[in-house]
Amino acid sequence: MKIQCKRVYDPAEKNDGYRVLVDRLWPRGVKKTDLIFNEWNKALTPSSDLRKVFHAELIDFTHFSEKYRAELAQQQQEGKRLADIARQQTLTLLYAAKNTQQNHALVLAEWIRQY
Repeated sequence: MKIQCKRVYDPAEKNDGYRVLVDRLWPRGVKKTDLIFNEWNKALTPSSDLRKVFHAELIDFTHFSEKYRAELAQQQQEGKRLADIARQQTLTLLYAAKNTQQNHALVLAEWIRQY
């Protein structure tokens, strides 16, 4: 199973495989016609409330990850579907966050790997 996370601002590459935008909001400064992606999956994004408290730094990344995983528990079918794709080809999760070390796409990738 091959899953990678990539910023939407990074160029698309041939080995990206199936590209899924996993942000609830469309990324700033990116034209919809310019982003190469196969689907925009809003079902697997953090809730607006969770996203806001994390970005306001009211909770740390560990707490955010726990709450996000609890939200993802309601989306098991989507997790299994993307895991099936990742078994057949590379699955690239696209996100806009500046922080490449602590973001929801990394949590999502680990969650999908459990399937």
